[in-house]
Amino acid sequence: MTGAHDRTRRLSDHLIARIDVDGPMTVAEYMTTCLTHPGLGYYTSRDPLGAAGDFTTAPEISQMFGELIGLALAQSWLDQGAPAHFTLAELGPGRGTLMADILRATRRVPGFADAARITLVEISEPLRAAQAEQLADQTVSWVKTAADLPDGPLWLVANEFFDALPIRQFTVDKGDWRERHVGLRDGRLTLGLGGPVALPALARFEKTEGALVELRAGADMVMAEIEARIATHGGAALILDYGDWHSQGDTLQAVRGHRFAEVLDEPGTADLTAHVDFEALRLAAPRLDASQMTPQGVFLERLGITARAQTLAKRMTGAALTAHVAAHRRLTHPEEMGTLFKILGLVPEGADMVPGLER
Repeated sequence: MTGAHDRTRRLSDHLIARIDVDGPMTVAEYMTTCLTHPGLGYYTSRDPLGAAGDFTTAPEISQMFGELIGLALAQSWLDQGAPAHFTLAELGPGRGTLMADILRATRRVPGFADAARITLVEISEPLRAAQAEQLADQTVSWVKTAADLPDGPLWLVANEFFDALPIRQFTVDKGDWRERHVGLRDGRLTLGLGGPVALPALARFEKTEGALVELRAGADMVMAEIEARIATHGGAALILDYGDWHSQGDTLQAVRGHRFAEVLDEPGTADLTAHVDFEALRLAAPRLDASQMTPQGVFLERLGITARAQTLAKRMTGAALTAHVAAHRRLTHPEEMGTLFKILGLVPEGADMVPGLER
């Protein structure tokens, strides 16, 4: 039996034993266990990125993505008076590709590199190792949670971070909100419903029969940490993820080997994510000014991605040029990532909005 199959069996056995003792668990508890269980969890036991992994993020598609984000953050830093010391942070930084591109693009911004204190929020040891290799020429600090970020001015980017935070799911059944749980049927994991619940967070949703909504308490806590630093000391946050404004029903999904998989099948071997509710993120940071939720394609075009693509294309021929054109399309086209992925910018009240975004 391979190591991966052994981990799957052991994590499945762990979940079943836990449910046998404690009863059904919330969807959030299931996601947390599958993704972050020490030694058996998806993020704690592997590098999930790239062609050999399970998914590919925008920074891995083209350097243009990180370059433009870096220049937007640097301009925001300049617009707020270029503080002499600030935290340049990324939540869930993958292999460190995005941060590397940000730092390369901003090298010529006077004072930016010297003022930046690079801090990465990462729980995965395999990914920390990849980040350390990618950023070997930089001084980098790692922390495990947003609560551990230094106090002071903060310029932060979160690309495909919030979608992986665990969700709780609630549906209206016979006039009551009930929470979906992961339980057992004939010794196998299955989804079911708990008893009636009343949560203040559900008040913003219409209580229509069959409606299903998703809540992320963990996202609220992360946003509170971001808000506290930016509102007090200055800075900006760029949140890039797939989702929409308001919860959009059942969006929980599993991805394994770049293909969709069953959520309860082979726990610990697939990436579990759900669409981001950008309205909830905005509501969790009321002391900050927020941009309009903006499609990724529109954001990148405003920042000049087509002009940058044309400049880079002049040095390319053959397969390299074909791949470059495909990468530009994948990042910006409405039928690819251009519309599915959205951007939300946050700045102190009254500060200039991050370039590429509008209030």
